[in-house]
Amino acid sequence: MRGTNQGDGVNTAADQRGYRLSSIDMLRGLVIVIMALDHTRDFFSVQMSIDPMNDPNVGLPLALTRWITHFCAPVFVFLAGTSAGLMLARKPPADLAKFLLTRGLWLIFVELFIISTATTFSPRGIEQLGGNTLVFMQVIWSIGASMVILAGLQFLGRKVCLLLGALIVLGHNALDGHWPASAGLLDTTPPLWAALHVSMSKVAGPFHFLFLYPLLPWLGVMLLGFGASVLFQRPAASRDRALLLWGVAITLAFIVMRFIDGYGEPNHWEAQARGAATFIDFLNTTKYPPSLMFLAMTLGPAAIFCAFADRMRGFVKDTFVMFGRVPFAFYVAHFYLLHLLSLGLGAMQGLPVSQLMTFPPFYPAGYGISLIGVYAVWALVIALLYPLCKWMADLKARSKAWWLSYL
Repeated sequence: MRGTNQGDGVNTAADQRGYRLSSIDMLRGLVIVIMALDHTRDFFSVQMSIDPMNDPNVGLPLALTRWITHFCAPVFVFLAGTSAGLMLARKPPADLAKFLLTRGLWLIFVELFIISTATTFSPRGIEQLGGNTLVFMQVIWSIGASMVILAGLQFLGRKVCLLLGALIVLGHNALDGHWPASAGLLDTTPPLWAALHVSMSKVAGPFHFLFLYPLLPWLGVMLLGFGASVLFQRPAASRDRALLLWGVAITLAFIVMRFIDGYGEPNHWEAQARGAATFIDFLNTTKYPPSLMFLAMTLGPAAIFCAFADRMRGFVKDTFVMFGRVPFAFYVAHFYLLHLLSLGLGAMQGLPVSQLMTFPPFYPAGYGISLIGVYAVWALVIALLYPLCKWMADLKARSKAWWLSYL
């Protein structure tokens, strides 16, 4: 595996983890930087909406800002599975199971206590949830829980995991008309097990669990990534050719199936009065839970990009590779930084800081900045996080310390 990084523009000669593929790290780094744009919009936009694409008449710049961030979660979860599969080259299944189990439990802990706290800055509860403490179950939760399950399933082998992943991804939309329905993120009426396939909430004592990322389809994506890891062990030319073919095939399948508007997407599109609105409605596939069309729309182009990543050179690629090698540090730090900066903006706009110590959708009226301002804050956040991530990446390059695998 070491030889796969030669000539890719990234110096791994002194990297103690030189087995890593820079194309994977570059793609991971790119999507985590794009993800920060979506969260910046959440914390700063005057047009606050979890998913503005639900309105086809929304402005095209805002719709595309949301759409491009759709790539983040599917790519991140898929590559988490791929990285786990590549670990089989140096870890026996028993050791891999131990790592996946402990890392998965660690990620769940981080989601429950560290990320949820960053989201509200109010671990003792927020008024809008009746004084309950928000526990935000999003992408880190889904990755952690999927890793715990993968710790056992990986003993079945990568081919079986690939088949299971394909069955889940291709088939979970068949549950749409039969699964308990949810009225939205704050709906607490469905049974707890319904959170496997719908976004919902559940109150337990002083805690309000908000399940934004239903587990079942994301487990399917991770299993697909784990099974597909064999592809990334091929020689570079063969790997990139296969990625390109699969990427083009999946992207074309999305366009055809979305146009037909049949199975695989509960949110049907319609011709609108404006061409831009029709385009937005066509792209508005379901993320919570991720439909078959949503995953095809994102993973297909991502595979095409990954096929060409090794050919790229220069500072931009090196920067994305660096971010992609420390995604955990970036993810945790960017939430705290965004919330701190939003407190500063609120103070400048004359709002009591206490009104922003809550979940961003509950921020007060009159708060926020334009979309151009959101992009400016996003650029600032990336610049501020660069030194921290560079330091962490250099530390990981120098050391094989076991605990660094959990950061």
